[in-house]
Amino acid sequence: MKHAGKWAQTVVIVTLATMTLSCSNELTRSAAPVELVITNLQNLNRIDLFPLAENCDQNIATVNIRAILKAPLEEVNQQFNDVRITRYRVSYVRTDGGSLVPASFVRSIDLFVTAGGTSELGSFLAFQSEAISQAPFAALLPQNGGRDPETGRTTVRMDVILDVFGETLAGANVAGRTRIPLDFCYDCGGCA
Repeated sequence: MKHAGKWAQTVVIVTLATMTLSCSNELTRSAAPVELVITNLQNLNRIDLFPLAENCDQNIATVNIRAILKAPLEEVNQQFNDVRITRYRVSYVRTDGGSLVPASFVRSIDLFVTAGGTSELGSFLAFQSEAISQAPFAALLPQNGGRDPETGRTTVRMDVILDVFGETLAGANVAGRTRIPLDFCYDCGGCA
């Protein structure tokens, strides 16, 4: 009798766990009828902090935003699935073992992407101007030792993470992300 009770209890626990996982999976999926797919074509791989060479004034990447319909139906007007991008966030993650990164920030934009179409984010601010004089970049300056204190290297490697946010014309929130790997150095031959 005790064995049957434990068996029934185990079945109930497994059933509840399965239901919870399936519901959780459903809740965490985006309810928007479109998905934003963000890709980039990188223009620069290295940023020379001194002097900020003339070729550093170009965008670090060309960013393309696609609004892909999750369930395209030809007989349905997709106009309300068009997307208006209203802001982007830039954050950073070190890829060289260090942990110090510039502060993330958010900027407003106004970009329209038709459902099933593509648009280009013309230019975006990858770093705020004061970031160059703060950690981790300040340590690369000769007067500060010329090396990152966390890694001991003369180069800081990190990914610039670009998140874009918007909503469909019907009001469903959408977002997408791309990563752009960059090396930062001081007086290392210019930007490339």
